[in-house]
Amino acid sequence: MNEELEAICRRAFGSGVVMVRAVELGFAGYNSVYRVELGGSDAPVILRVAPREDMQFGSELHLMRNEYASIPWLTAIAPLMPRVLAVDWSHEVVDRDWMIQTCLPGIPAPEHLSSYPRSGRTTFFRQLGAITRTVHDVRGPHFGRVSGPSYATWSEAVLASFTQIADDVEQVGLDATDVRKSADLAAQGRATLDEIHEPQLLTGDLWTVNCLLDAEAPEPLISGVLDFDRTEFGDPAADWTIRMAQAKPDERESFWQSYGTLTPTPAATWRATIYEARHLATLRLERHRLHKPEAVHESYATMAEVLRQLH
Repeated sequence: MNEELEAICRRAFGSGVVMVRAVELGFAGYNSVYRVELGGSDAPVILRVAPREDMQFGSELHLMRNEYASIPWLTAIAPLMPRVLAVDWSHEVVDRDWMIQTCLPGIPAPEHLSSYPRSGRTTFFRQLGAITRTVHDVRGPHFGRVSGPSYATWSEAVLASFTQIADDVEQVGLDATDVRKSADLAAQGRATLDEIHEPQLLTGDLWTVNCLLDAEAPEPLISGVLDFDRTEFGDPAADWTIRMAQAKPDERESFWQSYGTLTPTPAATWRATIYEARHLATLRLERHRLHKPEAVHESYATMAEVLRQLH
């Protein structure tokens, strides 16, 4: 693998560059991520390498390209994001997409947040709420993934994603009956989905694992946010961040102090249940990809409960 990493660095920075060291980082759930030190430079860079295309689910195809397409839409939080130094979709050097970014200072929040008193973590979630609000305030030109395909209505985007996830679930030999049932129920409620008539930018999966914290701050201070490869234009309530902010009645409740409140109308509650079904279907694929068969099995009972709520 070192030879391939060296070849990538030469493609990005010139034939004379020397890769001194590359360390794989452990928090990546999808791409392979390396911290790379280059000769003659004091600043390391981050190299992210996508899975081979034949190893990607259809619903997750070209996520790195989607992230790259999202950058112009994320300028409101650009000071918190790494800068892109090089990208390559040609597959001429290695048979994968790759991206090189600046290395942001800070410690991953899952490592550092626990060093603060629980009562102080409200500061972290309040910041996360403000960042999420800033992203959600961006209006887009279509519904669906930022890089496309684009849809004229939110219901079209939701139904297409359910169908693609169901196809992926079946492709790996798992039962997707409940995912297709969720799609059927979403189709029956198409008019309720299409009450969302303005596409807004969703972070995709922004949560603690995608945040860096200032190492020296006396209380949690978000110094960077990472990995916007699952961005889409749609209903902010469908964002993974919103799902996680609602998951437990703990310090994360401070998220809403800066984000604002969601109005719990019957239509919004129904849509949120549809979104939960979509999250669970996506999680089933992720758990299969990460070789967690027990978690895959558990997903069926959880999805059954969601379907009962929809009925």
